[in-house]
Amino acid sequence: MPAPVTVYEVGPRDGLQNEARQVPTAGKLQLLTALAAAGLRRIEATSFVSPRWIPQLADAEQVVAGLPGGPEMAYGVLVPNARGLERLLGALAGRPPGGPRVEGAVFLSASEAHNRKNVNKGVEETLRAFEEVVGPAQARGLPVRGYVSTAFGCPYQGRVEPERVAWVAERLLGLGCTQISLGDTIGVGTPDQVRRLLDLLLAKVAPERVALHMHDTRGTALANVLAGLERGLTTFDASVGGMGGCPYAPGASGNLATEDLVYMLRGMGHETGVDLDRLVAAGELAQQLLGRELPGRALRAALASRPA
Repeated sequence: MPAPVTVYEVGPRDGLQNEARQVPTAGKLQLLTALAAAGLRRIEATSFVSPRWIPQLADAEQVVAGLPGGPEMAYGVLVPNARGLERLLGALAGRPPGGPRVEGAVFLSASEAHNRKNVNKGVEETLRAFEEVVGPAQARGLPVRGYVSTAFGCPYQGRVEPERVAWVAERLLGLGCTQISLGDTIGVGTPDQVRRLLDLLLAKVAPERVALHMHDTRGTALANVLAGLERGLTTFDASVGGMGGCPYAPGASGNLATEDLVYMLRGMGHETGVDLDRLVAAGELAQQLLGRELPGRALRAALASRPA
């Protein structure tokens, strides 16, 4: 039997932060509820980055206070620095027991140029700053996920060597990150690139500690997921409707759509626990909240096939 696959939903954070329209807190919580109702159990909910940088996520405290579901749910929250962790811990302080689990997340680029454009720091400096986040978060019972962006190419320096990406990923794991998500920020990756990078990394790291976060800018996201499946990976990031991108990477729009990923995995016999009809309903809700059509192919096909 094909291995079960975890679909890690990133739309409510990675998707919404790149949208021009401000979605109110109530709408975000409505979307989180719809995604959880579809069977998604790991959802990236918000970010405690400075509201000056990402105004769309300025309501992070309110979102965390209202996270839906029980202990079967795990919500990811980006905490880029010690101040972000302090804000997260403050938001969690008043939550009653028995609610959903929360995990932190840290984010940096394999590309030196992109990291400086993104967070105004070098990679080494960023890794040192994470020492003030990962260990202290774990001491408070919060696991931390690590994201490595520009893992397959950079808009400023071009090619990023897989050895460099593997080194950054191993550094994050050494800090204590429970899982590393390798991001194709500008959507230039191909299956051969994915295999080469994973062969390097999986020689030292168990496959369950590695995820792929693919963008579909050039239509290769699902092919890259297949390459990851071939190498034993079982966690893949995706965004409802395909919303999201990277504001620091010109031309990079569109995460892999969750509906597209679930449709393919279901057809291959992989169990995801996700109800595709309810997922389509969540995608339709996302379109209503944003006031525009989203690019996800399976979502658009499902909506188009409804009776008039």
